[in-house]
Amino acid sequence: MNVGVAHSEVNPNTRVMNSRGMWLTYALGVGMLHIVLLSIPFFSVPVAWTLTNVIHNLGMYVFLHGVKGTPFETPDQGKARLLTHWEQLDYGVQFTSSRKFFTISPIILYFLTSFYTKYDPTHFILNTASLLTVLIPKLPQLHGVRIFGINKY
Repeated sequence: MNVGVAHSEVNPNTRVMNSRGMWLTYALGVGMLHIVLLSIPFFSVPVAWTLTNVIHNLGMYVFLHGVKGTPFETPDQGKARLLTHWEQLDYGVQFTSSRKFFTISPIILYFLTSFYTKYDPTHFILNTASLLTVLIPKLPQLHGVRIFGINKY
């Protein structure tokens, strides 16, 4: 008897982003982060937008591209423990609806941030660097690639 293996998926980690209400919860979480940052009195509106963008992208990088493995017992002979969550998403199939959503959402947030910071050069450079750190690992050409050995083990 396998304890804790009461699911029908080979790897439930691959389908979690397609679960009901996940995209709405994600968008509401980003919105709540922004409202919290706006409510801090000594943050200006451009600083709050830039912090929202940077915190969002940092969190997205850590949870989608930094953490490897799965919290579930999987019968896949340990293949999932070598892959990041992004690589496990939709069993590695490229250009699915959830992959498109999680690729476009930081871009939309970047456009909003750039608009509300009035394209200030300092904010623009920070936000662009932050955006590139989450977009580059999502490229299909980098699926399973570890640049400079980062996240190899």
